[in-house]
Amino acid sequence: MKQEIVIPRREKLLNSLKELDAVILFAEREAKLEKFKQDNNFLYLTGLNAPNAIYFGFKSGNGNREYLFIQRNDPERVVWEGKKLEVEEARERSGINNVIYLDEFEAMLSMFCPMINRIYSNIGQQELNAPISYAMFRLQPVRERYPQIAIQCVTEVISPLRKVKDDWEIMQLQRAIDVTGKGIIDILETAGAGMMEYELEALLFYRIQRSGLKHWGFAPIIASGVNATTLHYEKNECQIASNDLVLMDVGASYMNYSADISRTFPVNGTFTERQNQVYSAVLRVQKEIIEMIAPGVKLSELQVKARDLIAGELIELGLIKHAAEVTKYYMHGVSHFLGMDTHDVGGREAILEPGNVITVEPGIYIPEESIGVRIEDDVLVIEEGYCVLSQNIPKEIDELEEILKGRQ
Repeated sequence: MKQEIVIPRREKLLNSLKELDAVILFAEREAKLEKFKQDNNFLYLTGLNAPNAIYFGFKSGNGNREYLFIQRNDPERVVWEGKKLEVEEARERSGINNVIYLDEFEAMLSMFCPMINRIYSNIGQQELNAPISYAMFRLQPVRERYPQIAIQCVTEVISPLRKVKDDWEIMQLQRAIDVTGKGIIDILETAGAGMMEYELEALLFYRIQRSGLKHWGFAPIIASGVNATTLHYEKNECQIASNDLVLMDVGASYMNYSADISRTFPVNGTFTERQNQVYSAVLRVQKEIIEMIAPGVKLSELQVKARDLIAGELIELGLIKHAAEVTKYYMHGVSHFLGMDTHDVGGREAILEPGNVITVEPGIYIPEESIGVRIEDDVLVIEEGYCVLSQNIPKEIDELEEILKGRQ
């Protein structure tokens, strides 16, 4: 991520603030012997994967001020941990001229506090029954010594920027989606009765890493048989029976942009008549919802329509008699925003606009028949309507069965 991408983002953010407001973002902390993944808001504004760093931006009538605080290099630790980000490198990659060291952060912030009215930070949602976040911990001295300064979550001011993706962001999402799709094909070409769910998970993660990606976008769901009727099944530890449908809800992450794809297939290669009926019902609903996507449409309109359509399908399947019973077999939303977070910024009452990326994921879950079907695609909102970014990942019954028949 180059400075040409992140400098305009910071300018838009700071210009949207009121006079004497500040933004303080804390990078993800470094963990020992774990793969590092940067805080999304910090990465979005700085383009830096440096752990423990801090970004400070201040809006002033005399010109916006920006500082970046990074770790000092300790020669004795280099052999253990490698070199840290150097000052010149940080300037070049972020476009922030004032780069200084972390041990100077408190002194610098103390100079600005008497002028600051409000601080926006990545404090997260503060649960009363959980420890405070690291950002809130670091800002606690400000709360105590400058109680007149309001401290608020940065989400409310950064969401309007992150919700609309530019061309570069779409490219990162497309890369994550394409790699996920190849991993799904790997599974379809390899899966068989008697395998463990985690073996299919391993196939996809192997594809992710072979493709140069490092992370899942979220914990993968590989659910066979009745497990697929548990919406957030993540154990992936059961053996797959020969008559099972397998539901995969998976997504690779590339440059912190996450794919989110669901596909369902019969492990023995052919849908039974009943599995075909349920799968076809979900697919019909998904296609109709995708056709609704266009600028000006409310996200909640998609949900209302999906519930109505699924209710009709459930009645046809003989599962319910009245539409009000729909939640017995369909109990989640049909769509959410997608981006750096799998459930990205943007509320359920948001009005779609060009540059939004959303999911479309209807499902039907029948525990008593051990059938769970979800079909999910990632869709870009464009001026003319929509573009399905995951359109190359097979979902038609004949496509899936053709691939499954060709297994080794």
